[in-house]
Formats: sequence, structure tokens, C-alpha cells
Amino acid sequence: MILKNFSGIKRVYFIGIGGISMSALAKLLSTQGCVVSGSDALRGETTENLAFYGIRVYLGEDGEREDLKRADLVVYTDAIRDTHVELRVAKRLNKRLIARADLLAMIAEAFPRSVAVAGSHGKTTCTSMCAHILKSVGVPFTAHIGGEDALFGNFYTSGEEYFITEACEYKRNMLKLRPSVAILLNIDLDHMECYKNEKHLIECFGRYCDSANTAFVCSDDSRCQKLGAYSTFGIKDILADYRATELRSNGECYAFTVEEYGKAICRIRLNAIGRCNVYNALASFSAMRSFGFHEKEIKRGLESFQAVKRRFEKIGTYHGAEFICDYAHHPKEIVSTLKTATGISKGTLYVVFQPHTYSRTKLLWKEFIDSLQGVKNLMIYKTYPAREQYDEEGSASRLADRLGSLYSENMYVLKTWIKKTVKDGDTVLFLGAGDIYYVAQYLLREL
Repeated sequence: MILKNFSGIKRVYFIGIGGISMSALAKLLSTQGCVVSGSDALRGETTENLAFYGIRVYLGEDGEREDLKRADLVVYTDAIRDTHVELRVAKRLNKRLIARADLLAMIAEAFPRSVAVAGSHGKTTCTSMCAHILKSVGVPFTAHIGGEDALFGNFYTSGEEYFITEACEYKRNMLKLRPSVAILLNIDLDHMECYKNEKHLIECFGRYCDSANTAFVCSDDSRCQKLGAYSTFGIKDILADYRATELRSNGECYAFTVEEYGKAICRIRLNAIGRCNVYNALASFSAMRSFGFHEKEIKRGLESFQAVKRRFEKIGTYHGAEFICDYAHHPKEIVSTLKTATGISKGTLYVVFQPHTYSRTKLLWKEFIDSLQGVKNLMIYKTYPAREQYDEEGSASRLADRLGSLYSENMYVLKTWIKKTVKDGDTVLFLGAGDIYYVAQYLLREL
């Protein structure tokens, strides 16, 4: 029972249950025998999925809900403000309160072996790859995934020997975890409102690595190179402990040879699109080897991995044009995804980008300009604000003006543009971490 640290906890209420991470935790506690319920601002695919676990989801804020009043534990996310009605009621009723990141850390500590995946890009894919490896090996494990894996969704459990999760850098939440194995994929300037400066960001990632029994760090990443001495993986670094060599691409799906301390031990052919997945696979490989698993078992698990939803996901076609969605919302991710899309596109590539938060756009203004200015057929869609208030300096309309691209405030403009321009063999790429995914799905149905 992983809730041994929560004596007397039978009923749990989640404020903001619709988030990917929160819904996965809700499912986990439900499988532990807890009566779980919660609320969210909007209904969606994630909240609907919770019904399969017998989890009741309410819409909006209501301090009079009986489930909230009867709860033994109330969980909330960083996005929940102090003014939230249900949070204020829970405090007034002296409910046992815990933040999402603290709950995740306490759950992770209850497992004999745990793996945490950190980095500015690739966390969800790498976490899913680790889950596929453990499934292939056949050991009991539980996976808490920050996205929707094609096989596992955002949560899977077959036992309580191994635990895999993402280590989020927002508000330095990764420092709350104490994993057996820590993976660090990369370090980029993101969520900088939570850090004093770049040095502080790197320092915190170093503390995260130090918290683990073993840490595997990408030695090709320039900021990771500023950290201390850890086990390494890479492609360019010839001295990396785990290295991918002899890379070959077939339709942007890569095959490579894994070298372990200079010795070639196996060749892997990925079914996931994009060169970035070579790093994700190599990180997963090195972490799983530290548990003593055979390279053939790890290879089988990695080759069984198909994709994570919203990671270069092909969602359908319109008049022969392929619609693809990708979560890329940081300039480096955009550059990588554009390169992949260009490599597979037979006709014209059309790009729809939705900025995610005003603060990120404002902070990385030059980087966004550099990453998007070469795109010929570009539409900037209105900003997904998340928890933020409108800021003209970091707005999508200002970004579109600077790039000289088209701009859309609504789906009608987007629909008209696509209908008039795309043709057979073209590719329409939707980029962003906000609701652009659902916009793309809606447009496909409408068209």
C-alpha cells in the first residue's frame, strides 16, 4: 500500500483534477482503494476518461460540495489561486491539504525503486519509453506520465516495485523528488519566472541530480556540461558512457547502435519520428541498464514504443493534406519539429503556431523570431494564456506583426485559410501546448 504515509485517508478531493498529471495521480489513488473525486474549470477528454476509474468530476468552483466537505485529503495544483472557492473552504474546514508536487514526491518515496525524468524538452516521451521497457522486462511497475502514451495513457500500474515519473522544473518541483535514478535530458531557458537567472536554473538541476542514487545526464547539452560529474549519454560526445552511433533515418524514424562504455552492444530501430527521440531512447536505455536489465529486453521495449499524443501525432487528412499536431511550445522544440516536418512533407508545409503564455513569449522573444522567421506559410493563433493575464508585449498578435505572418483570433479565420490553400500532398502542422490540439481536431471534423 503506497499510502502508508497517509494513515486514515479514504476520501480524496482534487482541485484541478483535469490536468494530465493530476488526473494520473487521481487514477493512482483510486487503484489504492480511495474514493476519489474533484473539480475542474472545463470538461474534456481527460476528465471524461476519469469516469472509467469511477472518479466523479464536477465542473467549476463550489464550496458546498459534499465530496469536498467529506474529504480526508485535498490536493491542489500550482495553477490554483488562493482565491479559489474550494481551496478557501478546505482551509476553513482545516482539511489536510497537499500540493500536487508534494503528493507525487510522497508516492514516489513509497516505491523501492524510482526513476525521474527531468529536462526542458522530451520528459513525457522518455518517461513513456521507460514504461515500455519495464513492460517488456515484465517487472511490476507504476507509470505516472505527463502526456498520453499510445498504449498506457497517462497512468499504468502492474505493481509497486518500480515507479516512473516526470520531474517538472516549474517552481523547482523536481527538487522535491528523491529518485533512485535521475535522468536529465537537457537544460533550456524556460519557466525563468521561477529562477533568479540562468546560473540558478543550472544549479537547481544539479541539486536534482545530486538527490538521486544515480544520475544520467546528456553530455551533448551545453548547459548540462556545466554540471558536476555524472554518468552520461550522448551522440556527439565520444566519451559518453552511453553513446548512439551509426545513425540512419528512414522517414525520420531513426536506427542507431548503442555503445556502452565504448563497446557496441545492440542496434535499435525506433518507430517514433524525430532525431530527438534518439536522445530520449538513449537516456531510457542507460537508466534501465543501471537496474541490470539485459540489452535485448531494453531494445524490445524501445522498439515497441510508438508515440505520445501531441508529439508529432498524425490526426487525419483533409483533401489529401496530412494534419499533424505537436506539443512544441519552446523555440528549440519548434526548430526540431519543423526540421522533422520538412523531412517528411511531400508538398507544401503549412504551420499554425499557438504561443503558450505571454511570459514565455516575452522572455524568449528573439528566440521565437529566429525559430519561426523562415517559415513561409505561417499562421499565428491567439495565445493560450494558462494562468496569466493579457500582456501586449508577449502577445501572439505582436509576434505575428514582427514575423509578418498571418494572425487568427478564431477558428473561422483558420478554417477559411486552410480551406483555400491546402491541397493533396501538403502538410498542416499545428504547434503549441495549449488548446490548439483541440482546435485542430475540431477543424478536421468541420472541414
